[in-house]
Amino acid sequence: MATLPRPGQVQWIGLRPARDVAMRAVAGVEAIAGRGLVGDRYASGSGKRGITLIQAEHLPVIAALSGHDSVAPALLRRNVVVSGIPLVALKGRRFRIGQALFEGTDDCDPCSRMEAALGPGGYNAMRGHGGLCARILEGGMIAVGDSVQPVAAA
Repeated sequence: MATLPRPGQVQWIGLRPARDVAMRAVAGVEAIAGRGLVGDRYASGSGKRGITLIQAEHLPVIAALSGHDSVAPALLRRNVVVSGIPLVALKGRRFRIGQALFEGTDDCDPCSRMEAALGPGGYNAMRGHGGLCARILEGGMIAVGDSVQPVAAA
């Protein structure tokens, strides 16, 4: 269970500056320990959901299940899209992206907004593919292209 085939890689980063505002893609962002991402509306909230991640490999699945040719990452309202590593394996584990250290806290279940974003059935299309919530243990910069590396338990 502790062995992963390879590190992952950040493919996309997005921020929600305010409620009901479209996400904006960024090349990099500062993660603040115990808070969130600078410029994201959730940066002042609780630390359990300081960042949300989704697997790039799940985007075509969500698109297919919701009847679309493709799905843009911003539509799914997650902060970071990663490829090459199974996010579910990081639940309850520490991992590093760029300069920051994270701990996977919980599944990032879809919300009712997915019905509007993806159309009828959008919520169910995302079930099991919503990604991972994580707390930020050590802050620092993260950027598109950074590796996603599990950290061995101490």
